[in-house]
Amino acid sequence: MKSLVLAEKPSVAREIARVLQCHNKQKGYIEGAQYVVTWALGHLVTLAEPEDYNSKYRQWKLEDLPMLPERMKLKVIRQTSHQFQVVRNLMKRPDIKELVIATDAGREGELVARWIMVLANWKKPFKRLWISSQTDGAIREGFAGLKAGSAYNNLYDAAVCRAEADWLIGLNVTRALSCKFNAQLTAGRVQTPTLAMIVDREEEIKKFVPVDYWTIRADFGDYFGDWRDQAGNSRIFLHDRAQEITSRVKGQKGTIKELKTESKSEPPPLAYDLTELQRDANKRLGFTAQKTLSVLQDLYERHKLVTYPRTDSRYITKDMVPTLPARLKAMAVGHYAEFVRPLLQKPPAPSKRFVDDSKVSDHHAIIPTEQPLRLAALSADEKNLYDLVARRFIAVLYPPFRYELTTLITVVNNELFYSRGKVVTDQGWRAVTGRTVEKEDADEALPEQVLSRQKKGDQKQVQGVKIKKSKTKPPPRYTEATLLTAMEHAGKFVEDEELRESLKQGGLGTPATRADIIEKLLRTLYIERSGKELVPTSKGIQLVKLVAPALKSPELTASWEQSLTNIARGEGSKSRFMADIRDNTRELVKSVSTDKTIFQVDNVTKTKCPVCGKYMLLFKGKRGKMLVCPDRTCGHRQPERQDDFAGFKSSKSTSRINQKLISQYSDKGSVGQNLGELLKEALAKEDPDQPRGR
Repeated sequence: MKSLVLAEKPSVAREIARVLQCHNKQKGYIEGAQYVVTWALGHLVTLAEPEDYNSKYRQWKLEDLPMLPERMKLKVIRQTSHQFQVVRNLMKRPDIKELVIATDAGREGELVARWIMVLANWKKPFKRLWISSQTDGAIREGFAGLKAGSAYNNLYDAAVCRAEADWLIGLNVTRALSCKFNAQLTAGRVQTPTLAMIVDREEEIKKFVPVDYWTIRADFGDYFGDWRDQAGNSRIFLHDRAQEITSRVKGQKGTIKELKTESKSEPPPLAYDLTELQRDANKRLGFTAQKTLSVLQDLYERHKLVTYPRTDSRYITKDMVPTLPARLKAMAVGHYAEFVRPLLQKPPAPSKRFVDDSKVSDHHAIIPTEQPLRLAALSADEKNLYDLVARRFIAVLYPPFRYELTTLITVVNNELFYSRGKVVTDQGWRAVTGRTVEKEDADEALPEQVLSRQKKGDQKQVQGVKIKKSKTKPPPRYTEATLLTAMEHAGKFVEDEELRESLKQGGLGTPATRADIIEKLLRTLYIERSGKELVPTSKGIQLVKLVAPALKSPELTASWEQSLTNIARGEGSKSRFMADIRDNTRELVKSVSTDKTIFQVDNVTKTKCPVCGKYMLLFKGKRGKMLVCPDRTCGHRQPERQDDFAGFKSSKSTSRINQKLISQYSDKGSVGQNLGELLKEALAKEDPDQPRGR
């Protein structure tokens, strides 16, 4: 008898099969003496479409909403149905005694496997492989200590609730908005509050009125001092007052009233979780959140150099401490060797700040594995991202950055001038990263300078005074880095204390889904990139005004996440949660249907859609400006400039009208024929069997 192992991806399945000595490759699986290893392609099974319940739902009509099936059905995804058949046939083999779920160790991974089991009617025993890295050692150790599959039943229940709730809320509100306002509009319980944060920030910027202010700096010869009032404020909002202070101190003598030298230490930053790494990669490497996740996934699956990416923890557990020397030795090559060498002279003793079992749930922080590092095998992007992870991991194990901070207060004619200097006594972890911990309100911080030895009571001659005029600045637009932070800490937007605490634990979305949420907002043309900034479009701004307040507030997600966490822990009721979701769906659809707001399209062009003839809308897309048909039943889109067709990848809507569109272009002279050929080429390259992303 053999065990059937179900992985989430073919690449992971191949590695597991190799470790388990399975070498007989067949179509859709690899077999060995004890194990048969097969795989999904992401999700093979999904929730049924509305029309699968009732054919009337093929037509989008406001009067047919809300759609509330009594029992949610599952269906095989057509594009990957061939692999589902392979898995189901393997499950039916009489020599298969048990199933080992080896999909990603998390809520979504559990759902991938369990839904396949439901449709394949699996009745035999099953176990769970729960590992945080893809190294050979981790796989062997995981199979030696397989968990009972039933231990993850609550996690599966939470995953089902999340999927069904997103279906009920998302599809119903999306259809209601689209039908009510005859436009391509979508909404969701994470997508919409995220968009609302971007729109709210844009409104703050538009309403902001800059105000002039002045600052004063005095030159004392061997150091300078910045003026502060008694409360420590540096900004002066009256020019006359700034001039008065300047005239009072110009050419005068001052006295060092206070001189304080303190020994300070700055602990190393914590290791990365996914969101923190996406933030850093955006700021330092210019990576989008989605690109960071994609590159990180390759470092995890293909190169096996880092641990599980989709984690929300920045800590490790006590039982991992003995593995640290092996991880350090494996990465001690190239420029990392000099930093690792001191750590291997004696067993690493990480602080309790980094080792905390209570702050690790499903997965620990992202850290290097025991896999030997071969830098030559990595692409430039992989090297750069690995460098962030590696240096952060080494830095966590280094001593604090230590320095002496000297603060002077020089008084001139009762006016206070502050000076600050730093003398580094131990570079500590900053020798590894070369960076300090970023602090908020940097504009208000005293600038650091080299201070020579001074004495309290010394007299100082003012050798010059400068007034600098500035303007108050509006809050900055979100970048991907700052939006990820806002999504992670969305609790500050919630008034209810209990829900705010819930959002502290999870925020908007999960580390694994936040990148996709941002990409979806870009893809649906609710926001656009302007350099590094994310700017809401007219469509996005209007959508936020159209949706019910409950759907654009993080409170809905907070209450969901609180309930889902309780269900995963076995402390919540699945049926009660779904009953609440159905009530929410009814309320949200009703709020849309009774709305009197008018959706105003203000980006109409004079270009007609080649399919339906309606005037197309202009949006700024990822590869330039795009023309999009306003009719949701048509959905055609194309580059604004005709010569951009060469780099244009067709969409599903383009596929539906392929030959009609090609012939229309081809009938319009030599330029049209060229466009027709280019479009034909793009359509030929399109892969109709691409599986749906999660």
